[in-house]
Amino acid sequence: MTSVKQFKILHKDKKARVGKLTTPHGVIETPQFNPVGTQAAVKALGPRELKEIGAQIVLANTYHLMLRPGADLIAKFGGLHKFMGWDRPIMTDSGGFQVFSLGIALEHGGSKVLRQDENDNEQSSLNGAVRPRLNKITEEGVTFQSHLDGSKHIFTPESSIKIQHQLGADLIVAFDDHESAKHTKQEMQESLELTERWAIRSLKGLKRLKSRQLMYGVVHGGTHKDLRVRSAQFTDSNFDAIALGGIYGDKKTLCQIIEWSLGEVSQDKPRHLLGIGEVEDLFNGVEAGIDFFDCVAPTRRARFGSLYISPKAGGKRKDSFTLSIRQSRHTADKKPIDPNCACLTCLNFSRSYLRHLYFAKEILFHNLATYHNVYFILNLMKEIREAIKNDKFNKLKSGWV
Repeated sequence: MTSVKQFKILHKDKKARVGKLTTPHGVIETPQFNPVGTQAAVKALGPRELKEIGAQIVLANTYHLMLRPGADLIAKFGGLHKFMGWDRPIMTDSGGFQVFSLGIALEHGGSKVLRQDENDNEQSSLNGAVRPRLNKITEEGVTFQSHLDGSKHIFTPESSIKIQHQLGADLIVAFDDHESAKHTKQEMQESLELTERWAIRSLKGLKRLKSRQLMYGVVHGGTHKDLRVRSAQFTDSNFDAIALGGIYGDKKTLCQIIEWSLGEVSQDKPRHLLGIGEVEDLFNGVEAGIDFFDCVAPTRRARFGSLYISPKAGGKRKDSFTLSIRQSRHTADKKPIDPNCACLTCLNFSRSYLRHLYFAKEILFHNLATYHNVYFILNLMKEIREAIKNDKFNKLKSGWV
């Protein structure tokens, strides 16, 4: 395993902490938000723009990249960094969530967990036909059919780690099973035990590859405190980085899960809340001691005309601090999205113009809206870091939530 000396806590304001994680492709300041680039691209933004808005790391998806264009091809380019023209840190997930959410979720007639993958084109059918159940879980791994063409594949802990090694990400994730909110506690315990066995195999796979990638172990256990505690203790004893997965439920439940889990892990290890990243979640997570977040919300919201605004600009908790550019009241609105925002979209364009672009279905809208949303979240994280350094986190949070 990679030494936790890569991660240093620089200052704490109660449980909230500022730190830095050193990787082969640069230093990441924490708390940090990872923009999601599912298919080696953050939707509507290029590497230059991501750097302009302050992105220090992006997250790519192992499942999608394995299917298209393929890990072997990306490896021929020297890994994801060279393939996508991004020279800062990259994190890849294990691919497990997508395998489970695209397949076994159908067992319960819906999404297994709250977290959603960023692929708006995923449908419940293949080539217009009713989609069959797409996966089968065994001790060995998960056999599944591609959502693209129906071809059969198998993901094992070893293959997931090998693919992530080929992709060359700085931070990777151990292969894990995923429970459903509709599963019984016994089923969740069995899932957790499988995740633990797969975690050990993931670690052995990484060791065989002689890789220096930092691997996250994933804490599961649903909404059961004893299972979360057990999983957190296991993960902490085996991994140098802690990820919280299998998150579902309301905001109160999320806070409970974080509290149960982080109460069992070492202070000097980075902690990532997988798939969570709305504004309120960021504040609650940081307050509890979370260091990293990732979420498709900024890019997905942008595509549907939902744009972030601060409380000073009228942003409200009940609206997730967004305005809808689709609303007619913005038809002749000369104001920027947020007068307090310093992004290039807000400095140069009105709400009226953006609304026009949205309804004209101009591609430019997606670029300008996404630029603003991702900038907004990254800038908020910067403000959070500064507040923690000055022991004023609670004051900042009270102005929002």
